[in-house]
Amino acid sequence: MPSLVTATWSAWRAAHLPPAGKFAERDLASAIVKLGIRVPRSARTADTLGAEREGTGVLIDDDGLILTIGYLLLEADSVLLVASDGRVMPATIVGFDHATGFGLVRARQPLGGTPLEIGEVSSARELTTAMVAAHPGAGGLSYVSIVSRRRFTGWWEYALDDAIFTAPARDNHSGAALINAEGQLVGIGSLWVGDAINGGAAFPGNMFVPTDTLTDIMPDLLTHGRRRDAVRPWLGVYSEEVRGHLLVTQVLRGAPADLGGLKRGDVILALDSKPIGSQAEFYKILWSGSKAGDEITLQIWRNKLVRELTVRSIDRMDYLRPWSVSTH
Repeated sequence: MPSLVTATWSAWRAAHLPPAGKFAERDLASAIVKLGIRVPRSARTADTLGAEREGTGVLIDDDGLILTIGYLLLEADSVLLVASDGRVMPATIVGFDHATGFGLVRARQPLGGTPLEIGEVSSARELTTAMVAAHPGAGGLSYVSIVSRRRFTGWWEYALDDAIFTAPARDNHSGAALINAEGQLVGIGSLWVGDAINGGAAFPGNMFVPTDTLTDIMPDLLTHGRRRDAVRPWLGVYSEEVRGHLLVTQVLRGAPADLGGLKRGDVILALDSKPIGSQAEFYKILWSGSKAGDEITLQIWRNKLVRELTVRSIDRMDYLRPWSVSTH
């Protein structure tokens, strides 16, 4: 892991002394589109993600298939895209994958443009320079340094084994393309983070989902709109690590955890009798030994007492507003 000083210098160099050459040799702009998504205000995700969402999409084939970050698409009623030449056209949701966070849409009209090739994520090495490409209204093109490659865990039952972290930080990062020196796509923008190098100090940056995780699931997403293998169990609980304990910070209303009696302020001590001290341990145990629909036994600490709760997990997509995908 780079030191704070090394990461700071690398980020400054990327932003102020951008490299010449290969980055500019590809037609990047025609592969970048703007996405506008509308969601019913009654949707479960409307309160947290908004009823009107905007982000970037990346053209990845000649038939108008566009890769973006999936949370933009959850419970969507309609998707519009704005091509690089200013044309506005409807798009159809093709698929969503909760485990990676990827979403796919397809333009309903010929889009044109030059698709971005998906590159080897091994090229996204720490302290190398990369380009972030978003639509013009979200900041357009800029250079960043890859300051960290490491595991990421999120409070919303989400984890990646090998996320890519970049600096300087960018706003309007949702769905932005991370492009290597060869002009290839290696990541899709997901989050703003306060400590991109995980060094215990403020070091703002962005987290990108590496695109090598897309290859194996692409056939399922194109054919079925989702993975067809065993679906991860989902409980509907938000958590935070506090002094070596896993604290429940929110329980989604009507989710399995809520129906099973879990409450905000509970401390999760164990899952199926296996001790829990971190989000990473919680997710590893939850996902490795169970599938959606299985009963999960939680040992919790509440009001100075240890209690045991049984929660029947579900597929997260069953909790959300019904939606459909198109494979055409």
